[in-house]
Order: sequence, then structure tokens, then C-alpha cells
Amino acid sequence: MFADLAFLLYVGHLVADYALQTDHQAEHKAGPGWKGWAPNLAHAATHVVVCGLLLALGAVVLGWRLPLLPALAALLWIGATHAVIDRRWPVLWWMTHTGSADWISRGGAAHVDQTAHIAALLVAALFLSA
Repeated sequence: MFADLAFLLYVGHLVADYALQTDHQAEHKAGPGWKGWAPNLAHAATHVVVCGLLLALGAVVLGWRLPLLPALAALLWIGATHAVIDRRWPVLWWMTHTGSADWISRGGAAHVDQTAHIAALLVAALFLSA
């Protein structure tokens, strides 16, 4: 069940991050104050909705019996971690404190950002599998 969950959550992430994220969200989600948080939270909510729909689809098609409260907790985790990671400063902090500061200027932050998102999704899949 873990592999199925992880795969569906990853597909949900790709759909929400690339196919459904607006240009406005991508450009402003790390901005200061409410002008940054509003598009950030709208984008994170898209992740919650898409991943929630895929979990429901998995439950119907694959016969999963996901308890409601753990599923909601996993979706909250996905939305919250996505919102924090997308503020961009956590990724930049990580890179500057782990010896990767030079890689930032060469596009490395996008890779670290995606790795952080996938790690958070795997935590959610492990939680739901337990």
C-alpha cells in the first residue's frame, strides 16, 4: 500500500505544482506579508485538494480503507509543509548551511525544493501505511 500511496501523492504533487499552479502563484508565493501568503496558501490548497481526490480515488479503485482522521492529518501535513517550503527561505537556509550556497545561483534551489516536497509526501505515505 505504501508504494501505491506514495505514487498517487507524487502524481498529485506534479499536477498541483506544474499543471495547476498559476503564474501569479509561482511569482508571488514567497513574497512578503499577505501578498505572498495569499497565493502561497491558494497553491498549497490546490495540493490538498488534488492529493485528497487521488486518495479518494485510490480508496475506491484499490479498495483502501483509509481512516478519515489520519487521511485528513496527512492532507494537512502536505498542505502545511508545501506552504512552508514554498516560502523559499527554508530551501535557501538549508543550502547556505549545508555547503551548497554556490549551487543556488546555478538553479539548484529548484531541485532542493522538489526534494523537500517529495520527502514530505513520503512521510505522509508512510503515516497512512502504518
